[in-house]
Amino acid sequence: MIIQFKDRKKELKEMRDVLGSGKFELMILYGRRRIGKTELALKGTEKKKRVYYLAVGENNLERFYSACAAAFPEIAVIKPDWEALFGFLKDKAEVIIIDEFQNLIKENSSIVNLFQSIVDLTLKNSKVKLFLLGSSVSMITSMVLEESSPLYGRRTGSMCLKAISFFDLHLFFPRASMEELVELYGFADGIPFYLVKIDNEFWHWLGNELKSGKSFLKDEVDFLMKYEFEDASTYKLILEAIANGKTKLNEIKDFIKVKRTDLTPYIKNLIEVKMVERIVPITENEKSRKGRYYLGDFFLKFWFRHVYRNLSSIEEGIFDANTIKKSYNEYLGGVFEHIARQYMVKEMHSALKFNKIGKWWHKGDEIDIVAFDEAGKKAIFAECKWKERANAAELAKQLNEKTSMVEWNNEERKEIFVIFAKSFSKKITEFESKKVFCIDLKSIKKAMN
Repeated sequence: MIIQFKDRKKELKEMRDVLGSGKFELMILYGRRRIGKTELALKGTEKKKRVYYLAVGENNLERFYSACAAAFPEIAVIKPDWEALFGFLKDKAEVIIIDEFQNLIKENSSIVNLFQSIVDLTLKNSKVKLFLLGSSVSMITSMVLEESSPLYGRRTGSMCLKAISFFDLHLFFPRASMEELVELYGFADGIPFYLVKIDNEFWHWLGNELKSGKSFLKDEVDFLMKYEFEDASTYKLILEAIANGKTKLNEIKDFIKVKRTDLTPYIKNLIEVKMVERIVPITENEKSRKGRYYLGDFFLKFWFRHVYRNLSSIEEGIFDANTIKKSYNEYLGGVFEHIARQYMVKEMHSALKFNKIGKWWHKGDEIDIVAFDEAGKKAIFAECKWKERANAAELAKQLNEKTSMVEWNNEERKEIFVIFAKSFSKKITEFESKKVFCIDLKSIKKAMN
């Protein structure tokens, strides 16, 4: 499926800067599957003389030779040999793209050493741009990007492609309301592959998709996991545990019935492929025992919460999307919190000048978003409520009761409150001498436009 290109202006500019450098470039472009790496590479190089090759599980040399011959038929006089082929291409092609590079490594672990030799002896003094793309984040990181990799000193740049921001979602759905955009974000996150699947009003499309015999939703997560892991079943159990609110190691262990010592490498691998993230309270260091584990994107959260538990009904064709819709507002609370954090970084950072942002919790108390200006000893505390006509004064009061428990420059800090809601019954600008910002969907829409 070719993903319709909607965004990535910053990434396209960086890619075109590389293409215009006038020297050899080795760029590593990586990120989780479905994020749009191939589309970005093809869009950025569409006017260049290029060879594009999608690596597979076996016979990659012969297949690469065929891809080269399709672009440059005169290569037929060259024998199928990696070094010989690149020796020919350096004078013919402007761009060489090898997609899913980790498949070359899986087929032949010494291929990285061979590419080091090709770069050093054949390509280094040319003007060719070599792009290596990878979806196996863990393998690309360990085999290509780390210092121990033969290619480490040869790459001229790397780009980890991430999900697009909520604030670019209107490029995909220009007629959608703000509430509809939040609903869509809760399903697809900022992952282009899922965004472009939605070709109608969200709930109408979802209802049809769940009843379709060929729906991608039923086995999408299984596909992603089998691509990354040999023992996909254990990883899936861990994701299911986290999706069910088991965010601590011992809770996950109890859910999936394994020893804690057996769990750690699985969690580490899930973090490497961006399916899980570990978060600690903003006042703690990264190694804190207070760390919690969360699913890495909203599509995974949506799938485990709304699809996985209803797979039997979906398979039978009797599941109704209205079942999801009834509880969707509750689910969107966490989605709105994520959007609020993006808003703070995008719209409030320059004025409030915070240099650290995260969450805070202690025992049963939690603050959705906390940001610190460490130089100015300023603390910004934010509460997020996905509800209409929120009582800003009451929310500020609740927030104020929790802030005294946050151990950070308590005697000398300045505090600022930010309240996020769908709408407010009445906005306030101050609470007990503390400045208050009230941000509703209208404010967020203004920032989007």
